Amino acid sequence: MTKTRSIEGMKSVRTKKSVTSVSSEKVGHTKQKKTILITGGAGFIGSNVLEYLFDRYPRYSFIVLDALTYAGDIRNIPERIHNSDRFRFWYGDVKNAKVVEHLVAQSDAVIHFAAETHVARSIFDDADFFETDVIGTQRVANAVLKNRDKVKRFIHISTSEVYGTALGKKMNEQHPLNPQSPYAAAKTGADRLVYSYIETYNLPAVIVRPFNAYGPKQHLEKLIPRFVSSVLLNESMTIHGTGNSARDFNHVHDIANAIDLILHAPANKVDGEVFNIATGKDWTVNKIAMMVSDAMGRKHAAGDIEYAPSMQNIGDRPGQVYRHTGDASKLTRVLGWKPKHGFEDGLRETIEWYIDNCDWWKTKLWMRHVPIETESGKIEMH
Repeated sequence: MTKTRSIEGMKSVRTKKSVTSVSSEKVGHTKQKKTILITGGAGFIGSNVLEYLFDRYPRYSFIVLDALTYAGDIRNIPERIHNSDRFRFWYGDVKNAKVVEHLVAQSDAVIHFAAETHVARSIFDDADFFETDVIGTQRVANAVLKNRDKVKRFIHISTSEVYGTALGKKMNEQHPLNPQSPYAAAKTGADRLVYSYIETYNLPAVIVRPFNAYGPKQHLEKLIPRFVSSVLLNESMTIHGTGNSARDFNHVHDIANAIDLILHAPANKVDGEVFNIATGKDWTVNKIAMMVSDAMGRKHAAGDIEYAPSMQNIGDRPGQVYRHTGDASKLTRVLGWKPKHGFEDGLRETIEWYIDNCDWWKTKLWMRHVPIETESGKIEMH
């Protein structure tokens, strides 16, 4: 009886093409076995994406390659994933061609996060940025090329920093690339390298440019975790320059959702394309400092934030991008993506995570600031 009903069901589905398409799509997402390689999967965004996909696709296996530099932390990957037979962790450098080729050969899709990512740190020491971000990306792209019969999707995680300061109200994917820091320049080189592989070899690659990210497990060198940890430690929040530079902030879970959609989209919709991930709204550093302060119950002076006793201004960071607002209408139009987390609610949830996980971030306090030499030769901690 069970077999008869199953066969009849299959026949009825075949007569309705639209139903067949939806049915096969669902089956492919839930029942098909795949192996996903995530480079930099112990980092902030990479580990959040790993956790998101691991829970959503119980028949998928995952490999993480990570060198566990200052930005990577093995604790970012939950024990339940570490202990699963669907997961393997490889401690290694993305610049190691043999390791990369060995892992890519076992994978059906590659999500490439591995990179040095902090603007201030790139000014302090830019060599690692160009080596990891550009050469590491070449290693991954070349390995995908060699295994193109098996690897059906290569998602390269670029960044909105490649655009520099916005030339208009919002930045879409056609905005000129004007990197303003060594980090941004290195990521631009990697971005264009992947593009060249698309054009030269028709590589099944997608370039993704997320705007600023926030959420649990973000390194203390980044704006929001630095502000939150400062309040928890009863320190002043450090603000670069006037604090009027503005950013478009994505919750990391919204980024994970966008990558999920791109990972599973039909090839004719995404291969060779570039997609922004953005909310279309921007927030000044001053406003974020006030929001963090208010949410955590810290009293501050009314009026100009510069004179608030709980905050201090230092010189502006070299290579500062002053306004950064994204246009993600292409991603919405092609794949139906929209952000689900409002910034105010997401910020409160993020603050709660840092309050509940002091043991995680207190070991990183020494990495919150980097010494930067300004144009005048002055050394400032940024």
